[in-house]
Amino acid sequence: MSAPSDSTSRFPLAGLSRDGWSTEDEATATCFCGAVQLSFPTSGPGLVETFVCNCNDCRKITASMFASNFTIDDKYLTHVRGRDNLKTFGQSTTVSSGKDMTNYFCSTCGTLMYRVGGAFPGMSILRIGTVDDFALHETKLKPRLELFTNSRVAWFKGVEGAKQLEEGLVPRKKDAQAAPENKL
Repeated sequence: MSAPSDSTSRFPLAGLSRDGWSTEDEATATCFCGAVQLSFPTSGPGLVETFVCNCNDCRKITASMFASNFTIDDKYLTHVRGRDNLKTFGQSTTVSSGKDMTNYFCSTCGTLMYRVGGAFPGMSILRIGTVDDFALHETKLKPRLELFTNSRVAWFKGVEGAKQLEEGLVPRKKDAQAAPENKL
């Protein structure tokens, strides 16, 4: 692990944990109370995609009108602390793929740390808002895709510069027939 980058990092007072960090290649995401902390890569191959989702599930599970997300290949995701503090809730009834989606919440403060979907094996969908270095929200984690634009509220005009998709992505296939633009 390289030394934290202090020239571009920004760690405002946000949440109760004060030990988040980032380097050129890696960073942390922490729940509001600090009980759960993850580390993840900030570039490929571990960082798969960055996106905003306007689907109805993301609205409800985040109590917001959209979710800002990034997908990490599970081989590169580390639970620094608090894995035993995570609680789960999963279902498939309202998920667009029809497959299970399991949500991992901090059992102390309720922060949604990540989701794992049956349609996207081997990947975890983390929330950009949990990332400790706020500079990454504007740089390496800036959403490149916006999903379910057909469900977007009228007052949100979308993510400038992001590729707009009316629906979600087709899950990544293990064979060569996967669509080349699909990273998920």
